[in-house]
Order: sequence, then C-alpha cells, then structure tokens
Amino acid sequence: MTKHIKTPHLNLTYEEAGNPQGDPIVLVHGWPDDVRCWDKVVPELAKLNCRILAPYSRGSTPTTFRSEQTLRSGAIAALGQDLADFIDALDLRDVFVVGYDWGARAGYVVGALFSERVRALLAMSAGYATSKPVRDMSYDLAKAYWYEWLVATKQGREAIDKDRRRLCRYLWQTWSPGWTFDDAEFEATASSWENGDWAPISIHAYLQRWGEAAGAPEHEELEKRLLENPPIRVPTVMLQGADDADNFPETSEGKERFFLSSYERRVLPGVGHFIPREAPDEVLAAIRQLLTGTAASDVG
Repeated sequence: MTKHIKTPHLNLTYEEAGNPQGDPIVLVHGWPDDVRCWDKVVPELAKLNCRILAPYSRGSTPTTFRSEQTLRSGAIAALGQDLADFIDALDLRDVFVVGYDWGARAGYVVGALFSERVRALLAMSAGYATSKPVRDMSYDLAKAYWYEWLVATKQGREAIDKDRRRLCRYLWQTWSPGWTFDDAEFEATASSWENGDWAPISIHAYLQRWGEAAGAPEHEELEKRLLENPPIRVPTVMLQGADDADNFPETSEGKERFFLSSYERRVLPGVGHFIPREAPDEVLAAIRQLLTGTAASDVG
C-alpha cells in the first residue's frame, strides 16, 4: 500500500505492508535504486508479522520537496535527517532499520545520533566512516569511484542529467559483475529517477562528499557531528558483497571500534553491490538474526 506523509522538508511517499501492529522495519534503498529493490524481501518479512515501511528517498518519484528553495542536497547528513524525520513523523519506536548503499549511510546516522528510537541496524554495501582523502585509498578504489569524479566537470554533470538511464544501467552491470537483470526489472526502478530533483541530488552528493560543495544550511549542525564519526549505539549487522565493484570489501573492513553494541560483518561470496536484489535470502537471515537479538561480535 502506498502512503504519504509530510516531514519538515519532504512530501514523502512510502510503501507499507505486513501487520500494522507488528515490529516496525524501515527499508531504506540505495542509489541508483528505489523501493523495488525490496520486492523479494517484503513478502517474507510480512510472514514474520512485521510492519514494513519502505520510503522513497529524496530524488525518487513520487517523493517531492515541500519548497522550491530547499537545497537539493545529497549529503549523508541530509539522508540521515530524512530517515530520522520519517521515523519521528510516524512516531515509530524500537525500529529495525535496514539500509543499503545510501540507505546504509542514512542508517548509520540514526544508529549513532538518533538511537533512542532504533532497536537494531542492518547495513549493506557501504561501511561506516569511509570518508578519507584520496591519498589514503588505493588507486583501484579511486578508479572504481570514477562516477563520483565525473560530477566535477560540466560534461559529467550533463551526462548524469541527460544520460541517466544509460549511466545507471552501466553502474548496475559493472557494480555486480555476477548478477544479471532484465529490462523489466531495470525499468521498474528507472522511472522513479525521471524528475527534476534526481540529477541535482546525485550531483550534489559527490561534490559535497569530496569537499567541492557545501551542505544545506539546515544540516550544518548534523554535518559537524558526523565529522567526528560518532559511534553506532545499536546492535548492527553489516553485509558486504565480496564482488562489490563499487564499494570494495576493503572499505568496510576494521570498523569494530565504531560500534558500542554488538557488531557482525558478513562477506557474501559471489555477491556484488545490489545485495537486496542479488541475495534476498541473506538479507532475510540477517533480519531474523536481529529480530531474535542474536547478533554476535564481528566475524567478518
């Protein structure tokens, strides 16, 4: 069922399924993707008697901004604040947050700074505290982030805007080299990128991440807090695709010190970046683990 809610800056659309009185699970999609990434997960979660909520993140149709004047920010602080606002607007308590890629980064924000409403976190395809200077990363990883450097040029920004479908299809194909998808699966999601906000948010995300653009003024205080890599305060499981050709496995290694509660990192052989689409059974197993409170110390 598709529903709508207003948060401070968004007219936010989300899909809801399962038992309205069940344990709330918020599924936060990545980029470039939308809520269709959860289609193999939601029916099984419904069988667990959970309340499943999957918001369309900023930039994804049909979510829109309430004001034309709001900066179309793709900063991690913006994503995290959006998630916190969504949880607050629905007055959710003891929430299980499940996020991958950009959704994982939003999950880390609420797990660190809004943890009073969060029961547990499942993060996928993006490690915590990964921002570091280029001089401190391998050039293989810098090469993998070519699309993030693309936005530094006028022609690159035009490509993200005018050639978004071809670009995103290429990212889907290359980030998960062992995964195949058909046109119907791609088009079911690609339609959500066809709006005036997707490209500006996508461009701003990487300009801001690498210090080439400022964040939105409404997130200034949160940005300062995130610079300190505040610890995650809730039980967390992290799933990493062994074949992820975007965020390499090395980017999620050695993060134990950032987690004050239980933490487990699990590397999935033969899986790339789009974990909910490629390995829904692994996602469900991790959710069941968190639901039963059996998260262990890091074994990744």
